[in-house]
Amino acid sequence: MLLWSAAALLLLATAAMAAGVLVVGLLSAPARAIIGPPPADLRAETVAIASTSGATLQGWFLAGRRGGGVVVLMHGVHSNRLSMLRRARLLNANGFSVLLFDFQAHGESTGTRITFGRLEAEDASSAVAFVRQRLPQERIGAIGTSLGGAAALLGARPLAVNALVLESVYSDIKPAVVHRISVVIGASIGNIVAPPLEFAFELLLPPILGVTAGDLRPIDHIAAVTAPILVASGTRDDRTTIAEASAMFERAKHPKTFWAVAGARHVDLEAYAPEDYRQRVLPFLKANLQR
Repeated sequence: MLLWSAAALLLLATAAMAAGVLVVGLLSAPARAIIGPPPADLRAETVAIASTSGATLQGWFLAGRRGGGVVVLMHGVHSNRLSMLRRARLLNANGFSVLLFDFQAHGESTGTRITFGRLEAEDASSAVAFVRQRLPQERIGAIGTSLGGAAALLGARPLAVNALVLESVYSDIKPAVVHRISVVIGASIGNIVAPPLEFAFELLLPPILGVTAGDLRPIDHIAAVTAPILVASGTRDDRTTIAEASAMFERAKHPKTFWAVAGARHVDLEAYAPEDYRQRVLPFLKANLQR
């Protein structure tokens, strides 16, 4: 019986590790996409940014009015700059210059693996440095959705911006992985298999991605942000819960604003509630960036 029990445990552990390798591999696989030229109505310039992550970031730059401020748009995981087009149009129509780009291992940028914010934080910092060099007299803001918001927080030092908008940003990679596994395979089974899979995921992060789970806790970094901050989250988000967003907000320094988007899941909040977005995010950015 002892031998059978030991064999069964070994088999289960091996299966969990194999499943963990699969989960890490799938979640961190590059999200390549052919973007092509910018839409004609944007009047955008195609740019390439050398990131300290080692990647070359592909993006578009839209010039705004003088004194109108500049906003860096940072997309979510497995996405690219196309997901930020609506925001780019909205901001540019209101006088802002805008940079939207693909993170490393996304879209048309180079990179071998998605790192859930670790290398992407280097990309965020490099993108901000690019617009600061391009428009040295302008105040800079950033909007980060999901992975983009984590990248805005996980750098070695706070992102050098004058205003920061965080949308649907995970607080800690451990519950983030558990939530996503449960959503994909269903709560009844997910509640059983997600914890051991997350544990295997955590063990495999260092050898596969060179990062630990402790490195992927945006909640530990948000208190270092000195710029005004707006935290937004959907009240029905089952991947990054409203409770996580509230905990992040509690740790943030003043001045800060919280927007609970009624009824929204883990979706594009601008597309879900465009008028509310216009009434909440635009005034926040104008007040902090525009002269």
